[in-house]
Amino acid sequence: MNARAVTFVAPRRVELRETPLKPLAPGQALLRTRLSAISSGSELLVYRGEAPADLPADATLTALPGSLAYPLAYGYASVAVVEQVGSPAEQAWIGRRAFAFQPHASRFVSELSDLQPVPDGVGDEDAVFLANTETAVSLLHDSAPLAGERVAVWGQGIVGLLASSLLASIPLVRLVTLDRFALRRKASLALGAAAALDPAQPDLSDALRAALGEDGADLTLELSGNPAALDAAIKSTGFAGRLVLGSWYGTKPVHLDLGGGFHRSHIRLLASQVSQLDPALTGRWTKARRLAFAWQWLARLKPSAWITHRVDLESAGEAYALLDEHPEEALQVVLTYPDA
Repeated sequence: MNARAVTFVAPRRVELRETPLKPLAPGQALLRTRLSAISSGSELLVYRGEAPADLPADATLTALPGSLAYPLAYGYASVAVVEQVGSPAEQAWIGRRAFAFQPHASRFVSELSDLQPVPDGVGDEDAVFLANTETAVSLLHDSAPLAGERVAVWGQGIVGLLASSLLASIPLVRLVTLDRFALRRKASLALGAAAALDPAQPDLSDALRAALGEDGADLTLELSGNPAALDAAIKSTGFAGRLVLGSWYGTKPVHLDLGGGFHRSHIRLLASQVSQLDPALTGRWTKARRLAFAWQWLARLKPSAWITHRVDLESAGEAYALLDEHPEEALQVVLTYPDA
């Protein structure tokens, strides 16, 4: 059996290719995809040719072997239904919905141990946000926000919105978000942000002081994916504050001005990435526990409201072009599989 898979073949070029599927072994399943979500962060870096070609596609996901060199299949947010299993002892899986950290393809073979069963009562369009919800949970675990803090979040793409939704559930003094696009700022205000600013506005420094106070942010999250935002995010962080960097810039260079006040600021910079847990947490937390909480949060939040575009798999190239050329028009773009 073959699958139709989105394949990145060159900068800003994707193709739908027929890919043969391997016979099932015990412990494996064949799944038919119902929905998959496009990441406007890491996937756009791959789409634009801005991802390091020699970097492993992912160090922890078995569905993403090899490097980020073209051609490659990429993606990590699919909701699918189990059609076949590799052993009669696994028949109970047939017909079950599951989330899989898989590239965009009409069908795929997965280890059963890699599947995340979709809980009853969670629809496909909410379940497809699991990967980004786990990322948001990981960001809060790394940043450890405190009640009463002033927090700034740079970037209100899907990960930024999910992080802001979690932060809004904490009794902060102020939650301030920043994003270039009005659609995202509106969504963050609906989550409970006290202010949503445009980082390109000419009076940004004054607006940040008005929103955060003269002492700046206690905690800053940089999630915009824009290298230029990091320097501004540092400047908005107060003395002895924390800045958690969740953006992946790929091959885009970062220029920082660390020769002024930063040298005496005692600001702590921390890189956060979801593949591994902070060693300080592993005594109590596992990936399974983190994913279980992510399921609970997305069931409560229902992020499917952020899906602005549903695009048939056959038109996947148009979906990437939309995110690349008109990001102001979209929050979450998903691929649909009506004929899978």
